Amino acid sequence: MRSPFRPGSPFRPGSPSRSGSPSRIASPSRTGSPFLRFAARERALPERYEAGATVAEVRGLRVGRGSRTDVLAGVDLTARAGEVLALVGPNGAGKSTLLAALAADLAPTAGEVRICGRDARAWSAPELALRRSVLPQTATLAFPFTVEEVVRMGRAPWSGTPLSDEDDAVVARAMAATEVTPFAGRVVSTLSGGERARVALARVLAQRAPLLLLDEPTAALDLRHQELVLRICRTRAAAGDAVVVVLHDLGLAAAYADRAAVLHEGRVAAEGPPRRVFEEDLLTRVYRQPVEVLPHPRTGAPLVLPRRPSP
Repeated sequence: MRSPFRPGSPFRPGSPSRSGSPSRIASPSRTGSPFLRFAARERALPERYEAGATVAEVRGLRVGRGSRTDVLAGVDLTARAGEVLALVGPNGAGKSTLLAALAADLAPTAGEVRICGRDARAWSAPELALRRSVLPQTATLAFPFTVEEVVRMGRAPWSGTPLSDEDDAVVARAMAATEVTPFAGRVVSTLSGGERARVALARVLAQRAPLLLLDEPTAALDLRHQELVLRICRTRAAAGDAVVVVLHDLGLAAAYADRAAVLHEGRVAAEGPPRRVFEEDLLTRVYRQPVEVLPHPRTGAPLVLPRRPSP
């Protein structure tokens, strides 16, 4: 059973690009133009899914890039409401490519990508931005926007939709969750790499899409904020979102993901709960590095350690 999903109000300035970020920034307006209000009324808002329901999926997915024709070579994968799905694997395995294809930002050479029950290509860019939010590995800002302005960009897809008075509250909650509120007025270019990464995550959270696609969100973060980001992933899943996150840290994946997909040479080598798929033989073969997998003494979650010679 699905019910209408009405997650707050829009950020008025700008218009959404394919990835959901504004393509330009205008002066804020509480009323918006008549055209924007009409266009918003014509758009169908996304729906809330019951836990376990399919929010996005790929079937027989093949993607080529440049001279490589098999970056992804026949991938089947499902993102479900209420779950955190971790994509893990060595460099070049196809994790980021899979995430980009799942976001409909990269066209497959074969196979199917479905988002919220429809072929991803059937959604218009504004409709797609209401249904999935994307955190890329890197993002560049060409203008001196403040932290709050960047986070408010996440509200652009909702321009002209109902409940527009909730924008401020949604933005405030996203900044608080990522601990960027203390420097809301600072220009983003003056922040550290880790602080900028958290601002980018806050923008994604403010977008309030039912599908979150995060590409290495912990790469630039210290220990505290790595844990913070994965707790946010769990919180969003508990609220009913489908969260797909690319991770290199197998310990984080084991501790926080409901399912893990281990990618190897463009294919899914194993998929399921981390306690089942994080096996020594599989990970040793995939990463070409001998490992040992031990249960955490308190939680039982797998701890993946490189096998090193004794001193």
